[in-house]
Amino acid sequence: MSTSLKLAHVGRYKDIAVLLMKYGRSDVVREAGWDDAVAPARGTALAPASPKAEELAADLEKLGPTFVKLGQLLSTRPDLLPPPYIEALARLQDKVTPFPYEEVERILTEELGVRISKAFAQFSREPLAAASLGQVHRATLRDGRQVVVKVQRPNIRQQVIEDLEALAEIAGVLDRRTKIGKRYHFSGIVEEFQKTLLAELDYRREAGNLTTLANNLADFALIVVPRPVPDYSTARVLTMDYIAGHKVDSVSPVALLEVDGEALAEELFRAYLKQIFVDGFFHADPHPGNVFLTDDSRILKIYYVQPLRHAEGMEIITPFPLAPL
Repeated sequence: MSTSLKLAHVGRYKDIAVLLMKYGRSDVVREAGWDDAVAPARGTALAPASPKAEELAADLEKLGPTFVKLGQLLSTRPDLLPPPYIEALARLQDKVTPFPYEEVERILTEELGVRISKAFAQFSREPLAAASLGQVHRATLRDGRQVVVKVQRPNIRQQVIEDLEALAEIAGVLDRRTKIGKRYHFSGIVEEFQKTLLAELDYRREAGNLTTLANNLADFALIVVPRPVPDYSTARVLTMDYIAGHKVDSVSPVALLEVDGEALAEELFRAYLKQIFVDGFFHADPHPGNVFLTDDSRILKIYYVQPLRHAEGMEIITPFPLAPL
């Protein structure tokens, strides 16, 4: 293992090296000079076709939220991975193992300053969905407003920061020593990923972005952006309108017969043209876990929009690196 890598992260380096070997990239491990670090685990160095696609999703989930997020991004890149892996990684969009309700209750009490029973008339103990950075619960406010509450995973910020530091160091080694690193410039990719991920950990920014996007798309009758509830939102808690719907890739063929798909596609296309060319502010993560079809057959766009860059006065949002992939 290279001495340029920090000892504090040596466990992470080994995890990633073993993962590369398991999925057929032992050449990268060899070029990087990490052979000795993974010598005890050489039994995991399987042929590229040996591991099942579902194993990659499970392996990334074991590595923690930062790597689940990477899996989410890879699930939208059919140019980088074959279809079975894209399909397997798609579950990481909203089907990650949830954390216990006791932690949800503790975080909400700390963030809102009151007990759940005081803040909400009803609050579901079971999450609607669990993703890399947080999970979502249905709830009802005291005034009867139906909402969903997104709660950030406990102690996640420090874990993400440490993982990003390790990834940045590994990317530097790969860029200097390996053919694939010199081709793809992983340091730039990790830098963009770091900006996105750290910004996403502040739910106050997400609440502001939801409001901006909702205002910008107010004239599009077929698109709904749920509004946040400011008094019930903090850096680690985001409360927004609940609107019933289904992931666009889970709608049954029979239900699709009742949907005017052409009109929806036209509306969504026009909305993106406005977001990109007029507003300079756009929803940058339109995977199926973030785009729903509502029960009244309108498109529902939910979850985060994160501003990353400023160019000529425009706030531009990007879901993944600007470096070529």
